Amino acid sequence: MTVGVLLVTHPGVGSSMLHIATRIVGKTKLPVKCLEVPPGAALHPVSERANSMLKVLDRGEGVLVLTDIYGATPHNIARELACSRRRATVLSGLNLPMLVRIFNYPDDNLDTLTSKAAEGGSRGIMSCPVQSIDEPLEHS
Repeated sequence: MTVGVLLVTHPGVGSSMLHIATRIVGKTKLPVKCLEVPPGAALHPVSERANSMLKVLDRGEGVLVLTDIYGATPHNIARELACSRRRATVLSGLNLPMLVRIFNYPDDNLDTLTSKAAEGGSRGIMSCPVQSIDEPLEHS
């Protein structure tokens, strides 16, 4: 059995991330679904759809729910649903390194996969100093 993965995001975010991650890594062994929450959507039907997806994805090892923005509607829907389930964890701040990282560890348990997702996401954020256009480029 494997952990399920549910992306709950704003429109276009989850499907794009999923498409790009599978192009980079290839097809994953993890069961994955994506729910994109349109602006102004009625919350009850969206929550019911998310709950149905969680039930399908939970094959005994739990579900890792990834959201794009902490505190936004998709995150709040995911958090509310996950809090009512024993084997679901919500992680916000979805980025491509996070998704690629979990696709590379499909056999890990929920806790380990959550840690690896967070680590992959944070390690994928780098600040690179920008050189002034007035400064000549250094060549080695």
